[in-house]
Amino acid sequence: MTGILQYTFMQNAFLAAVLVSVACGLVGTYVVVKRIVFISGGISHAAFGGIGLGYFLGVNPILAAIPFSIASALLMGLTSKKVKVSEDTAIGILWSLGMAIGIIFINLTPGYVPDLMSYLFGSILTVPTSDLVIMFILDIIIITLVYLLRREFQGISFDEEFSQVMGMHTTAIYLILLSLVALSVVVMIKVVGVILVIALLTIPAAITKQYTYHLGRMMIISVILGMILTTGGLYISYLFNLASGATIVLVLGLGFFVSSIIQKLMD
Repeated sequence: MTGILQYTFMQNAFLAAVLVSVACGLVGTYVVVKRIVFISGGISHAAFGGIGLGYFLGVNPILAAIPFSIASALLMGLTSKKVKVSEDTAIGILWSLGMAIGIIFINLTPGYVPDLMSYLFGSILTVPTSDLVIMFILDIIIITLVYLLRREFQGISFDEEFSQVMGMHTTAIYLILLSLVALSVVVMIKVVGVILVIALLTIPAAITKQYTYHLGRMMIISVILGMILTTGGLYISYLFNLASGATIVLVLGLGFFVSSIIQKLMD
């Protein structure tokens, strides 16, 4: 294990795995508890529009994806609550529009787009130091907001109607939560890509939920579990020369099934 850490790209990859696990553990807990997995998937796919915009403008696609993902999250949240269509229909429409916008921008970009597949399916082995800095800053923002709004997030996660009766601005809090999901998606894009990001966001929290409903403990365990499974998948992909993003997701899925079996045996 220590041998592969002599390479700079592997050091960056393991740091990225740790940073992404923090975002997944914190925000993923709310995604699983509040059951907003589908809307989180919509945000992750809509983020591809920001990737395409970044290529078109000639800026870092990760930076371009931040405002685009947050705007998509806010639009999905408001549409699902205000427009008279079912939530899954609204999310599906915005999901596909985000992907389409990204494709159009990429088509309009002159020249060849060399690393597009890394944003679709992830390429943790090619994460540059500049992206690590962005991921670290986004993690700090996520940690800060989760700490400051922990009671509000807990309220809308378990009983949104009661929280509204008690005077909480539930719509605003919900939109902030979706914005955190959007930031988490941006953190994860280079690790597993837009297509697979939903697995990393939900599986660690889903495993933890089998053993506890306490939000604080869920977050801590999810972060640690995410680090173990993500770095484990990265190591396996290195050993067997496999696609890193897909291998990480497979290890996460295997962890969920093993945990489910253990939980069944304990009952």
